[in-house]
Amino acid sequence: MLIASATAHLGRAILLAGFLAAFFGAFAAAIGARRNDPRTLRLVPRFVALASFMALAAFAVMEWAMITRDFSLLYVQKVGSSATPALYNFAAVWSALEGSILMWVLVLAGYVAAAMWWMRKRLNEPLVGWAMAVLLIVLAYFFLLSYGPANPFVIGPPGVTDGPGPNPLLQNHLLVMFHPPILYLGYVGMTVPFAFAIAALIAGKVEDGWLHLTRRWTVTAWGFLTFGIALGGWWSYEVLGWSGVWAWDPVENASLLPWITGTAYIHSVMVQERRGLLRVWNVSLLIATFSLTILGTFLTRSGVLNSVHAFSESDIGPWLLAMFVVIVAVSLVLVYLRGDQLRASGAIDNVFSREGAFLVNNVLFAVFAFVVLLGTVFPLVIEALQQRQIVVGEPFFDRLTIPIGLTMLFIMAVAPVLPWRQDGRELMSQRLLVPALVGLAALVLSLVVGASGVAPLLAFALGGFAAGSALRHLVRAVRVQRLRGFVGRANGGMIVHLGVILICVALAASNSFTRSQEIDLVTGQVATFAGHTFELIDVVEVRDARSTTVKALVKVDGGKAYSPSITKYTRIGMNVGTPSVRTSFTHDVYLTLEPPVRQDSGQARIKVFVKPLILWLWVGTFVMAFGTLLAVLPTRRRSIHEIRDEVSGR
Repeated sequence: MLIASATAHLGRAILLAGFLAAFFGAFAAAIGARRNDPRTLRLVPRFVALASFMALAAFAVMEWAMITRDFSLLYVQKVGSSATPALYNFAAVWSALEGSILMWVLVLAGYVAAAMWWMRKRLNEPLVGWAMAVLLIVLAYFFLLSYGPANPFVIGPPGVTDGPGPNPLLQNHLLVMFHPPILYLGYVGMTVPFAFAIAALIAGKVEDGWLHLTRRWTVTAWGFLTFGIALGGWWSYEVLGWSGVWAWDPVENASLLPWITGTAYIHSVMVQERRGLLRVWNVSLLIATFSLTILGTFLTRSGVLNSVHAFSESDIGPWLLAMFVVIVAVSLVLVYLRGDQLRASGAIDNVFSREGAFLVNNVLFAVFAFVVLLGTVFPLVIEALQQRQIVVGEPFFDRLTIPIGLTMLFIMAVAPVLPWRQDGRELMSQRLLVPALVGLAALVLSLVVGASGVAPLLAFALGGFAAGSALRHLVRAVRVQRLRGFVGRANGGMIVHLGVILICVALAASNSFTRSQEIDLVTGQVATFAGHTFELIDVVEVRDARSTTVKALVKVDGGKAYSPSITKYTRIGMNVGTPSVRTSFTHDVYLTLEPPVRQDSGQARIKVFVKPLILWLWVGTFVMAFGTLLAVLPTRRRSIHEIRDEVSGR
C-alpha cells in the first residue's frame, strides 16, 4: 500500500508541476508579448520544456503502473488485467476516460514543444509570443483536467488483485495501437493553427503572415485526423462484425466535424493567400475547427451520448462544456473587435474563377458540417428539453449528405482548371474535355458490370470526371517540373483528391451493392451464395486465461479456410464476434459466425456479406496520406513561367 501511495502521489505531483509550468509559461508569454520584453520571453522555452517533460513523465508513470499491474490504482483496477496480453495492456492506458485525457496532455505537450522549437528564433515577435501564451493556456487547462476531474492516479479500494481488462472490443485487433494515437495527433494538432489565429487577433497582426506560419501545421494535423478517421473505419470493419465502415454514430461524427471545417479552411486559405479575401471566414473556420474538437471531446467523454441525464453525473462534462463556451465567446469578441482590419478591400469578381469555385466549395462544406452537427446534437437537445428520446439515423444523414458529396465531386473536377481572377467559362470546354471523357468511360463501365441507381451511377461518373481533372493537373505539373512536380501543396492536393475519389467510389459501390445472407452449414456439405461456395470444415474451441473462443473453419470457393469466431471474455462476461474476411481487388467475402454454436454439433450458421470494392477504401486512405506528405514537404522556388502557368490554370 505504501508503494501504491507513492505511485499515486508521484503521478499527481507530476501533473501539478506540469500545470504550474504551463500556467506560468502562459503568463510569461503573455506579459512578454504585451510589453515586448525579451527578458521575460526568454523564460517561456524553459517553462515549455518543463511542462513537456512532466507530461511525458506522467504518461510514463501510468504506463508503468499498467505494465506492472499495480492494482492499487483505481484506473488499473478498471482497465487492467493480469490476463491481458502485453500489447493490449499497453494500449489500455488510453482505453478509458482518465487515460484518454492523459494522452491528450501528452500529445498537446509534444505539439507545444515542437512549436516552441520551430519558432525559437522569432519568440520576440508579438504574434509568436501570444501564440505560445494561447498554447500554454490550453495545455494548462488539460493538465488541470487530468489533475482534477479526470485523475488517473486515484487510489482504489484495498485488496484488489486483478481487474477485468479493457473493453473486449479494444483488445482483439492490432489497430487499437494506432487508431486512437493517430486520431489524437489530428484532433490535438488543430490547437496550433487556432493559437496563431487567436494570437493574430490579439496582436492586431491579421495580415496574411500568420497563414504562412501555420500552413504546414494545419495540413499535418488534418492529415493525421484523416488517417485516424480512416483507421477507425477499418477497425469498425474488422472488429464489429456488421460489415460496415461508417454508421453516422455520434462518436464518429464528433471526429468528422472538425475534419469538415479543417478541410474547408485548407481550401479557403488559398483564396486569402492569392487575393487577400475571406479573412473573417478563414479565422472563423480555424476557431470552429478547434471548438468542435472540444465539443466532440465533451460529447464522447461526458456520458451525454448514452443519456442526457448522465451529464450531471459526469465530473468532466461541465469542465469541457465551460471550455467550449469560453473559447467561442472570446473568439467572437476578438473577431468583432478586429472586424475593420479583417475586412478585405476586394471581392470575388466571378463565380467561374478559381476563387469563385472555392467559395462555392466552402458553402458546401458549411452546409455539410451543419447537417452533421444537427443530426448529432438534436436528439440530445430534445431529450434534455422534453425528456424523450429520438433517433437520427443513417437515412437522415444519407439523404442530406449524398447530394452534397456529389456536388463536391463536380467542384473537385472543375476548380483545378479555372484561372484565378478571370472568367474561365471559355477555357472549361477545352480543359474539361478529357476529364469528361474519363467520367463518361467510368459511367459506361459501371453500366457494363451491372451497376444501377441514380446516386451510385452519378458517383462513378463524377468520380471519373474528377479523377480525370486531377490527373490532367498532375501530368501538366510533371511535364513542366519532372518528378519534382509531385512535391508541393497544389500537386500533393491533387493526389489527395485522387484518394478522396477512390474512397467515394468504393463507398458508393459497397453501400449500394452489398449482398448478404445467413447460411446454415453442415460439415462436409457445400453451400452456395452470390457465386461463391462455402464448406464447413470444423468447429473448434480455444481457451486461455482471459477468454473462450469458438471458431468455425469455413473453406471459401474450395480454397483457404476462414475462421469467423465468437469470443466470451470470462472476466467481463461479454460475447464478442470477430469476422473473417477474404479480400480481393473487386470485392470482399465477409463472414461472421452467428450464435448459438456448439463445438461438437458439426453445424454452424454464418452470415455472408459480399461487398464490392472495399479494398479501394484503404488504398484511397493511403493515397490521401501520401498526398498530404507531399503537400507539407518543402519545395524549390518556382520560375516566373511556372507561376504564370499556375495562375492562368494551364
